Amino acid sequence: MQTSIETKDDFFSSKVLGHPAGLFVLFFTEMWERFSYYGMRALLVLFLTSSMFGDNPGWGWPREHALAIYGSYTSLAYLTPILGGFIADRFIGYRWAVILGALLMTLGHLSMAFEFNPIFMYLGLCLLVTGNGFFKPNMTSILSHMYKKHPQKKDGAYTIFYMGVNSGAFLGMLLCGYIGENPNWGWSYGFGLAGIFMFVGMLQFYFTKNIFGSIGLKPEKNNVVIDEDEDPAEAKRNPFSVFDIVLIGLISIIGLVWIINDPASKITGSTVFNFSVGSLTGDNVAIIVALILFIFILIKRIAQYTPQLRDKMIVVIVLAFITIFFWASFEQAGGSMTIFAKDYTARLLEGNAKIIFNVANTLITVIPLVIITYVLFSLFRKTFAKFALGNIILAAGFAIIWGLVIYMLKNQYADVKAEVPATWFGVLNSLFIISCAPIVSKLWESKFNPTATVKNGLGMILLGIGFAALAYGSSSIPSGAKVASVSMIWLILAYFFHTMGELFISPVGLSYVSKLVPGRMIGIMFGIWYLAIAIGNKIAGTMGGEIDKITAKYSMSTFFLIFTLIPIGLGIFIMLLTPIIKKLMHGVK
Repeated sequence: MQTSIETKDDFFSSKVLGHPAGLFVLFFTEMWERFSYYGMRALLVLFLTSSMFGDNPGWGWPREHALAIYGSYTSLAYLTPILGGFIADRFIGYRWAVILGALLMTLGHLSMAFEFNPIFMYLGLCLLVTGNGFFKPNMTSILSHMYKKHPQKKDGAYTIFYMGVNSGAFLGMLLCGYIGENPNWGWSYGFGLAGIFMFVGMLQFYFTKNIFGSIGLKPEKNNVVIDEDEDPAEAKRNPFSVFDIVLIGLISIIGLVWIINDPASKITGSTVFNFSVGSLTGDNVAIIVALILFIFILIKRIAQYTPQLRDKMIVVIVLAFITIFFWASFEQAGGSMTIFAKDYTARLLEGNAKIIFNVANTLITVIPLVIITYVLFSLFRKTFAKFALGNIILAAGFAIIWGLVIYMLKNQYADVKAEVPATWFGVLNSLFIISCAPIVSKLWESKFNPTATVKNGLGMILLGIGFAALAYGSSSIPSGAKVASVSMIWLILAYFFHTMGELFISPVGLSYVSKLVPGRMIGIMFGIWYLAIAIGNKIAGTMGGEIDKITAKYSMSTFFLIFTLIPIGLGIFIMLLTPIIKKLMHGVK
């Protein structure tokens, strides 16, 4: 029986560009999901803060309110994977978790399209974060299991997978942003477009799911899985006690209420935590208590594992700690950096400047899309015979994409003046990743592959350099200014350095989590990793919401300098820890 399963799961017998065909099924499924996520994310803050009057009216919210709900949404989108990973591991399996998550997100985007009433936006956001909880951790879990017997290929596989993530983000921000910001269409159509492609992704995955062999099926009851390469002593179970479950439940409730209460209290003026302890407000007391309890349960759980596994889990926690600060800074892209692009950047082009932009925009749109289409055809050649319907659905999605791109470019060339959409700058992150990820992937597979701490440290330093460019570029903006017109070059430089930092940290972090923990713990540990990202996202929204206060009291440069100094300092610190972390990894490279 074991032999038949291994034969069935011999993924490397059918390769596309040197990797299993199943990797590229995940690539395209993740691409459509990221299209929907980033397409909607690009519009959310702009829609909420745009004037209620004009050609394309929004809701006219204050920036602090919009960024509070943005931070809570993006935080919950990464927090729910903890529950989604647990449910998949124990009950429904990775495959059905992905399909259920995709369906919920499709309904969420549909609800967001009815932007005339706030109830539809709140319902849509709830469906999106719930669906993401089922979808996100289980995609990476399938990928991890595919490469269990080929660990040396994991870094390259995750970087290719990350190209799928950013291909979707690129197309989502480009097309949803263009349609949503265009007065001829409007916000509803931008939100709705995100839902259409989430639906395409769900159908494509459903009709090609059997390519993954036995991976992701419903788990068998009372079936203890022990990795072949795992120390038998590490394979013993460490079940959650009743005390653990009660404590985790309490932490989850406090955290969830706090995340929802934060924007609600700003918008309505009323709070669930209507008390104070000394100089601390009730919401601060609640989150501090939750943090202390979380640290306690984390230490308690880790202490119960064998020494070798305990050391490896400590490494994951250290890397997750750095990840919090990375995303707290990086996710300014959807908040304060979007506001900076909209209100403080010179975006109106005419004459030669317009021609140069149109040509450049055509090249950066069409060339990556041609490359992705080539990958699509490569996948077709290997899988069409067995999975024809899934491939046809995938092809139909790409046909719509090409139609939208041609429509967008045609209109941009026809315009006398070109106003670069504020959402366009977010596209640069994905463009740079699509361009640079293959180079970085080859670097990680070469003899020059640095340790995890050096990768994280350099990534944080690059992130800080990007914000230094914004700090310098905004130095001419007066304190308290609500609008300005600085050069685009500073945002372009910032996105380039942020992207390089992301390539050094994010896909590599996922790879190290899968290497350091046993296969039976993959789902829940990816959930813990996304918890770190969730905390970072909420901090990003909270800090971004301070942009007006800090700009009024000090300057715009001061605001961006905060995000310069903290990442660079942490980058140097984590590199200094290299000898200690290397010892704790017990030979994992």
